[in-house]
Amino acid sequence: MMKHLFPLVLLISPYGWGSETSAPAYQRPDPFSFESIMQLLMGLGLVLGTIVVMAWLLRKVSVLPGQHRQLKVVAALSLGQKERAVLVQVGEEQLLLGVAQGQVTLLKHYDQPIISPEQSGANSAFAQKLSQYIKKRPS
Repeated sequence: MMKHLFPLVLLISPYGWGSETSAPAYQRPDPFSFESIMQLLMGLGLVLGTIVVMAWLLRKVSVLPGQHRQLKVVAALSLGQKERAVLVQVGEEQLLLGVAQGQVTLLKHYDQPIISPEQSGANSAFAQKLSQYIKKRPS
């Protein structure tokens, strides 16, 4: 009688030791399928989009240290590899600064703007005014 009960216990046990039917094995999706590639690209696009939106918000909100609405670089002119002449708008005044490696020097202070910030794309006008100033300056 014990011999007949043992196979019956195996069939009805929760572990299914003698059962022929088992749960289907988990099959991994193909990493090169269209769905997998689209899921990867959508995730990448979401991450990159979040980075772009956060950078745009940081620039608009201006919470970064050193950024002020009244202080703008109007124009810049390269004078060498590491030297530049920079025209900075501070309120209604403009400052011509000489910028070299490790130092900034005030070259000229203008009470009236010589170049409006709206014309800041016209670096040729700045270069002409700077060359006129350099020619007028006593050596």
